[in-house]
Amino acid sequence: MNDIKKNNNFNGYFRNKKILITGHTGFKGSWLSIWLLKLGAEVAGYALDPYTPDDNFVLARLSEKMSDIRGDIRDFNKLNSAVNNFKPEIIFHLAAQPLVRESYKIPLETIETNVTGTANVLEVFRMSERAKILIVITSDKCYDNKERLCGYKETDPMGGYDPYSASKGAAELISSAYLKSFFNPEDFNVDRLGRGKAMATVRAGNVIGGGDWAKDRLIPDCVRAIEKDEPIEVRNPGSIRPWQHVLEPLSGYLLLASKILENPKIYSGAWNFGPLQDATATVGEVAEKVVKYYGKGEWKDVSGGTAATIEHNKAKSNLHAGSALHEAKLLSLNIDKAVSVLGWKPKLSIDEAVKLTVDYYKRRRDEDVYELCGKQIGMYEGE
Repeated sequence: MNDIKKNNNFNGYFRNKKILITGHTGFKGSWLSIWLLKLGAEVAGYALDPYTPDDNFVLARLSEKMSDIRGDIRDFNKLNSAVNNFKPEIIFHLAAQPLVRESYKIPLETIETNVTGTANVLEVFRMSERAKILIVITSDKCYDNKERLCGYKETDPMGGYDPYSASKGAAELISSAYLKSFFNPEDFNVDRLGRGKAMATVRAGNVIGGGDWAKDRLIPDCVRAIEKDEPIEVRNPGSIRPWQHVLEPLSGYLLLASKILENPKIYSGAWNFGPLQDATATVGEVAEKVVKYYGKGEWKDVSGGTAATIEHNKAKSNLHAGSALHEAKLLSLNIDKAVSVLGWKPKLSIDEAVKLTVDYYKRRRDEDVYELCGKQIGMYEGE
């Protein structure tokens, strides 16, 4: 890795802190849980069951290492009970329906999970006596994407063509309303229910890393195909995405959480955590890099309009035959605010990110996955 520098473990900020993560059984949530455990935090999670027996949460045996609470983010009473019982000081909200293509099949469930679920977390945080910090994780797809070349800034308008993107834009708007109404930095020391509380929303691009098995994601699709000795089927290989390893945005979330109470006027609100410009690549280029670092495999473009593709899309989306699901061809983030104000900067090139990801998948069957993740986190931290 290039120019890796130690971050001093966030100056020990998270040691002995009680932290609740919604969505801890998911890909990003499991990595965040491991990192916080490594930093000495007491961690609890609230989420649905993992998607597969091969998910990072399962392979790392995290249910043995943290308080593992299963529940739906839409269930306000159960979520509120979990927070009241655990009494976290910090909440990271990652629970979501995270897939664009799935949102075409289950639009109402996507909206309920991503919008109402986020509102539930905000309200539980508002009512909690002990919780002082809330970091809401949304998505780069929250922006009204015009597929322009320059990256989106935190002040750009929210939008969304598909149900998933719209739900993330709506989650941002609701979070902003709660910030202004209840956790306004201008009223940080005012004697009312939101006193002493600070919150931020964070937006990241296409995140890759070991242990992700979600459907309709490039890296999991690549690994599944390679391990079955089948060609990798790639949709829209020319689409440009801001790829980043999962540890990149997580490092930003952790740094933000460790600083936000120092000066809520500076650190509250919205933040982008994307890769450097040279980590932006097409879907086809990333598939080629996976093949390179795996040492075998091949990929083919299946984004054409053949009869077979139409039937495939029909079966997967329950839409009428011949319809094509809209997917943005270009989306990038402007990270100037995180770099200049927070002092955060991504460390990994696109090749380093893909290599680290492939390394996990190749080693997961022969090594202790919790230790494997810990080693990759240590490498990232510069240990």
